[in-house]
Amino acid sequence: MKTIPWNKRYELGVEAIDKEHKQLFATINKLLALGEEEEKKEWVCREGVKYLKNHVIEHFQHEEAYMSSIGYADLNLHKRLHDDFQNNTLPSLEAELEDTSYSEEAMRHFLGVSIGWLVAHTQTEDLAIVGRKMSQWGNIPHDEEIDALEQTIVQLMKDTFQLKARAISRQYGGEEIGKIICDRFVYRGKKKERWEIIWGIEEGLLLKVVSELMGTQYLKVDDMVINITRYISRQLIEKIRECFPQLEMFDLEGESLLTHEQLVSTFDRTPPFCSLLFDTGDGYFTFSVITSVPDKGKIVSPINAQNAMGQIRKYLDGAKRKKQILVVDDSDFMRANMKRLLGNDYEMLESNSSIAAIKSITVNRPDLILLDYEMPVCDGRQTLEMIRSDEEIADIPVVFLTSRGDAESVKNVMALKPKGYLLKSMPEADIKKYIDGLLAKKDAAK
Repeated sequence: MKTIPWNKRYELGVEAIDKEHKQLFATINKLLALGEEEEKKEWVCREGVKYLKNHVIEHFQHEEAYMSSIGYADLNLHKRLHDDFQNNTLPSLEAELEDTSYSEEAMRHFLGVSIGWLVAHTQTEDLAIVGRKMSQWGNIPHDEEIDALEQTIVQLMKDTFQLKARAISRQYGGEEIGKIICDRFVYRGKKKERWEIIWGIEEGLLLKVVSELMGTQYLKVDDMVINITRYISRQLIEKIRECFPQLEMFDLEGESLLTHEQLVSTFDRTPPFCSLLFDTGDGYFTFSVITSVPDKGKIVSPINAQNAMGQIRKYLDGAKRKKQILVVDDSDFMRANMKRLLGNDYEMLESNSSIAAIKSITVNRPDLILLDYEMPVCDGRQTLEMIRSDEEIADIPVVFLTSRGDAESVKNVMALKPKGYLLKSMPEADIKKYIDGLLAKKDAAK
């Protein structure tokens, strides 16, 4: 990561505020470029962080003065967001830097949160100053409230990330949509009411969004990506909360990162008030709200200022999934046998037909496909042709499963140029050894 480029979409049209926003971007870019002279690194970082902090505080004062001058109705709400970042977030990050003598990890934490805040500050908070704010929904039927929530999220994703999102389900229950990163926020009301709000974003979509924000190509989710996402998510939720009059005065009680298994467990524990699934064309994301959560459902591994980087490392290590293998076979026995043989080392997916297989491949992008050559209706040859016709999944290796080992049958199978083939009658140890070796070679090639 080298810079976070200024983009015209960040401009509000208020010259003084836009000028200060550009200065904030420039300051963060200078911090990103630090480290050329190792012996001066701590001193330069210390001075750079101090400069950024002072400029942020000064910017808040100028911005609030401008809002007051135009009679901005939500000045107190906006000021509350400023105060939270100035009095809570920045001091905790600064304390971590001091405690670790400005370590690289602490600087990454500081920069990740600062970048996430700056993007969200310009793209969510400050848009309201120039009249682009969400309508409040009070005393309307549940279905109309969900309609308004959908529209608000779609608009926020367009304003913030230039993503054209559309809701494709209102009953998302944790079904597999590919590998997702989930961020959960717990809010507490004055009367001890408790709400959970959960963002889930498919990893590929998250990398695309962060790559475009940062003007560079991110190939994997790391601590910087997580911290940018965490703070942007917080700001997006703040905008959505403004639409719920009953939620405005709720306080953030805690935050945690959820694995897919923990997400499903959360939904099993308490069915969500609403759970929306969106498609952007580049990937999926979800937004779920759980209300009246009993206190026995304590937040999982809460993140705070002192443990943020440790919790993120732990989450990233735990979220490293096993390689996925999709077994496509119309035989229940064969699928069960492969699952038994390979399930300890790999995440096993199953499909009993070519149509079901294509759907599963598109959503999950498995690391390997074991494809029955002799399926009825649409056989292995036709299924392989469908896979290769879609450039998004064409590179996934396919190994044919066949019960015919004569020379002519093998010749016909290999003429289709799969990655390989396995005889169903082979010893299980040989099948396992072949698959382990194939996936190991794939890793080595990467």
